[in-house]
Order: sequence, then C-alpha cells, then structure tokens
Amino acid sequence: MAEKIKPMIHKYCLDGTYMLLDVNSGIMNVIDKMTYDILDVYDGTNKPKVWQTFENTYSRSDLNEIMAELDELISQELLFAPMCESFKVVAEEEPVIKSLCLNIAHDCNLRCQYCFASQGDYDTHKRELMSFDVAKRAVDLLIASTEGKRQHCEIDFFGGEPLMNFDVVKQTISYIREQEKLHDKIFKLSLTTNGMLLDPKKVIYLTENHISLILSLDGRPEIHNRMRPDAGGRNSYDTCARNLVYAAQHRNGEEYYVRGTYTKYNLDFTADVAHMADLGFAGLSMEPVVGDDLSYAITETDLPRIYQEYDNLTRLYLKRYEEGDPFIYYHFIMDLYKGPCIAKRLRGCGAGHEYMCITPNGDIYPCHQFVGQEGYVIGTVYDGITNQDIPRTFRDMHVLNKPECCRCWAKFFCSGGCHANNITYGGDIQTPYSLSCHIQKKRIECAMYIQAVLAMRDRKKDHM
Repeated sequence: MAEKIKPMIHKYCLDGTYMLLDVNSGIMNVIDKMTYDILDVYDGTNKPKVWQTFENTYSRSDLNEIMAELDELISQELLFAPMCESFKVVAEEEPVIKSLCLNIAHDCNLRCQYCFASQGDYDTHKRELMSFDVAKRAVDLLIASTEGKRQHCEIDFFGGEPLMNFDVVKQTISYIREQEKLHDKIFKLSLTTNGMLLDPKKVIYLTENHISLILSLDGRPEIHNRMRPDAGGRNSYDTCARNLVYAAQHRNGEEYYVRGTYTKYNLDFTADVAHMADLGFAGLSMEPVVGDDLSYAITETDLPRIYQEYDNLTRLYLKRYEEGDPFIYYHFIMDLYKGPCIAKRLRGCGAGHEYMCITPNGDIYPCHQFVGQEGYVIGTVYDGITNQDIPRTFRDMHVLNKPECCRCWAKFFCSGGCHANNITYGGDIQTPYSLSCHIQKKRIECAMYIQAVLAMRDRKKDHM
C-alpha cells in the first residue's frame, strides 16, 4: 500500500542565495532571508506563532506582507501543495520492457580496482563473449515485448569491454536496423567503453550508425592510472585519453559523455572535471565510488569534504558558463519546466521491469549490477521471462512504497536510488543506501541553484 505523501518544502542557502522547493508541485523559488526564516515556522495556518517567534527580529507589517505572499502561493497549490493524483495512477500501471543492456563481453582489457563487474567476469570466473545468436534473440525479445505497446526502444552495448566483441556489436546493429523497418520501431543505441580499443575506424562506424557513447576516464593522469591499470598492470591514461579525445572530436553532433569515478583518493574531483573539460569534452560526469575496500571507499566521514567539493564544482560550472567556455555536467542537468515524466520520478531507471540485462549465455537479470548474483536470474532469451516475482517486486519499489523516501524532499528527483546498492548497502530493496542519498541530495541542491542563477541572469539580460 502506497504511503500518503504529505505537503513538504525544502529550503537551503548556497553562496548567499536562499532557495525554496515545494516538493509535490516541483516549484522552485529564490527567496529572501526573511521569507527563509519565516518558513521555519509558518505552515499557512499559524500567523500568531510567527508574530511571537519574530517579534524582536522583524516588524509585524513586514511579517504580514510576506505571509500574504505565501498565502497566495498556497492558494494556487504552488506551496505546501498536495501530491498530484497522477502519481498514484502511474504507480499502479503495468510497465513494459523498453530497454536492454547487452553484456556483449564478459571480459575486459582493464583491471579497474573498483569494478563492480570484477574486471569483466562478474565473479563467474569465466570470461566469455556473447554470440550473435544470443544478441539476436535479445533484440527479438525486446521487440516482442513492446509490440503494439511502444515504438521507442533502447539497447546499450555493455561489458566488461564491448569493443572486445566488436564484430558481434556490428552484426547486432545491422540486425536492429533491419528490424526497425519491419516492426515500425525506433531504437536508441548506446555503447559504454573504456576507450582502449576505440580506434578511428571504430569511431567512424559508431558515429555513422548514430550510436551514443559513454566513455570512461577518471580525470587527471595520476588519478586515472592509480585506479584503472590495464590487464598487465600498466598505466592506461595515455591510450584512453588519446582515443577518447579523437572520438569526441569526430562525433559530428552525435551524443556522448565522459564518465569518471571519484574515490577517497580524489575528493578534490573538481580538478578532474576541469582537466577533462580542458581536454575538450563537452559532456561530463563524476560518480562516487561504491565499494567495500576501505583503501578507496567513501564513508560518511567524507561527506563534509564532498559537499564542499560539489560547491566548488558548481562555482567552476558557472564560471566556465560566464566565460563562454561551458561544459555539460550530467548531474547538473535539470529540467524544472517539463521533465522528467512521472514514471521516471517514481521508479528511476526501471531496473527489473522496464530495463533488463542479458548475459553472454542468454540469462536475463534485473540489471547489469545483479549479474552473477544467485537468485536474480529472471529468465533467458530462449524461454523469455520465467520468474514473474522479481519483476513484480522491482516494479512495486517506487518511492510511494518506500517509507524513508516518502519522508524525503528529494524523492521525485532521485526516485529511490539504485536497487542494487540499496540491497547491498541499505539492507534490502526498500531501504535506500544512506551514503548515496546524502550525495544525491547535495547534487540536486547544486543543480537547482545553477538553474536559478542562470534563469536570473537571463532575465536580467532581457531587461537591459
């Protein structure tokens, strides 16, 4: 049973700017210090308490003026708004499989210390490549699952390192393009690569075939080489950086972004973002490491330093924007006007019911993070989905069914976090991973602040 979502606000201050978010409506306001203070007390019904609390701080007339403005927002359901009934309707809908991750290679040419896939073999101790037959059956499964239900589908070529099985990648892409025409489908295709094998010939092929690229680089050479040696233990930065720069320069407008990971070794990760921006990459992200190895793992004691660093990154982002040398930072992209859709706000990535992962032997898992874990196989490309319980459980794990999430102001932005991390570090699928929650909320605050600053600057220009 979904928990009732109560009206809620969240307010904070960043670099002297006071921010107010109405959680259920998604409306964000920049406010003054007085309004910020009043909202510590005022709930729309208790003016006497506000007068009493601030009788030695603000005048009665100023307090009444501010509360009248707040009352107007409340009457329009832009402040202390009730939850939209559409959220409940969407929460009860039956999702359709729309996206697959093809683990095209359970092998890798790097030996990244923090790799959740155990350097490519997913703890199976068996390095293998997917056959075209398995890939073809996976495509057929996705088409059959969406027939008459949706036109748009997505497939990501993943690993390990998918370029170690590039012939099957190409065969699969050709097959997908044929099937698109036969079944009136539109496929968005992506490929995640460390770049070691991303030579000019492959870049041209992937660009001409409109394959989005997720490219891995951890920033400065010393940081990257420490965590991402090759299979022989040698440094990989020079090869990766050279190939990734070439790829970015030859995308011809096709989508890509460069994704890094920060650990305890580089809590100053703004320097890594700046380094990658200086290499010419237009789209970037840095993810916090997830792992148990205390030599590099992030702990809650690191949070104050991480918060400070996101503030530093926010300032760098705005500085580069002002100087006419902007970059896109994945976690600062926030459309406060149109998106994301309600289903995305409730369920996030859709792992286990809208999004699934196929392994080289044809097994189906809820997502790539569950591969190799006993009890999480939900079918095969030969038999289809045979375990309906796991998809049903994952489908029901939206934020309205998670008690901690219901009480959190960020629920409609983070969508309850990663299922795999929740199970491994939170204790169960219903309990969010606390460390990840803290970091996510800080990123959301920075993103909203950036949007507000840019909007105010645009408005100022319009009135000049």
